[in-house]
Amino acid sequence: MLPTADICDKYPKDILVAKPIFKDFGGRTAFFGKAVTLKTFDDNTKLRSILETDGTNKVLVVDGEGSMNCALLGGNLAKIASENNWSGIIINGCIRDQLEIIVENIGVKALAAHPKKSKKNDGGEFKVKLDFADISISDNNFIYADEDGIVISKDELKF
Repeated sequence: MLPTADICDKYPKDILVAKPIFKDFGGRTAFFGKAVTLKTFDDNTKLRSILETDGTNKVLVVDGEGSMNCALLGGNLAKIASENNWSGIIINGCIRDQLEIIVENIGVKALAAHPKKSKKNDGGEFKVKLDFADISISDNNFIYADEDGIVISKDELKF
């Protein structure tokens, strides 16, 4: 994978760049893969269910609607994601258990940390178009992320 800065230089008309509002929390800061989209509000039930599946070459993109009410991802779920080979997780919302997440071999970007856990009401919807950080992300878009930011492409980029 090229650094996101190089991707922006090489493919300026083929990509979208997320507003730089995310912080790195995972053990990996650079990751890429095909997007799996989930929209949910203060409920991580569906997040857990998808992370329990094979995530090889995939990035889970969660629109938590920017909620600062609770965390959608914690150390236990980050461990599950890492064990199931997810490349990364991007959350428009919060995480918790920072010290547990940073030791996992997975990229995690989120807005902030929050100590409170989420609800468990099976809320949320998969495979929806997400709009946040001045971008739109659809299921199966390609995500490229590193310390400089997040880049989205409809097609896989050739390096």
